[in-house]
Amino acid sequence: MTSFEAAAGRSDERESSERQRTLGHAAGGLASKRIITAYGFWIFLLSDIIMFSAFFATYAVLVGDTAGGPGGRELFNLHNVGIETAVLLVSSFTCGLASISARARSVSWFYGAMTATFILGAAFLTIEIREFASMIARGAGPTRSAFLSAFFTLVGCHGLHITAGLLWLLTMMAQVFAKGYRADILRRILCFSLFWHALDIIWVAIFTVVYLMGVVL
Repeated sequence: MTSFEAAAGRSDERESSERQRTLGHAAGGLASKRIITAYGFWIFLLSDIIMFSAFFATYAVLVGDTAGGPGGRELFNLHNVGIETAVLLVSSFTCGLASISARARSVSWFYGAMTATFILGAAFLTIEIREFASMIARGAGPTRSAFLSAFFTLVGCHGLHITAGLLWLLTMMAQVFAKGYRADILRRILCFSLFWHALDIIWVAIFTVVYLMGVVL
């Protein structure tokens, strides 16, 4: 082998090594982006849970401060709340189905499951708004007592999160329609699914602590 051939071989090896390092850095960058997205979203969920924990603690302290007004036993309708709970739990199933369908690139199942999730979430909000309107019409608004202030704050905040979730859902459907099942879109759909499931878990806690205990105690 001549010195020229040896030099050319060393040059090829250096180029190959540089290409491998470039590919490695690119893969590392993508992995870092996924990790950063997941980490940031979990921080958001944990901060949301901490906020709701503070609302639960406030409600637990103020639940007996009715100021001579009605309490949970007189105000809560477990039949309607049971329907709300069933509707939201079913929406959690359809949301999970939409996430699986997105990963499988199934257009019909994805849009069908997301539409069902939206309808169920909207039905939940409708029942909750009617409950609030009925309580206010009976003179049991948020300014009536500390108990009712804590109740409307806790349950109303959850309702606002459901509203935000429905808007997010519509955004995800529009992005899939416009851009397809890109990696960044699938990450956003996964984040939305985690957000929606977290709201279901929080609602189960509200149903137990606020409504069931409010009627029994």
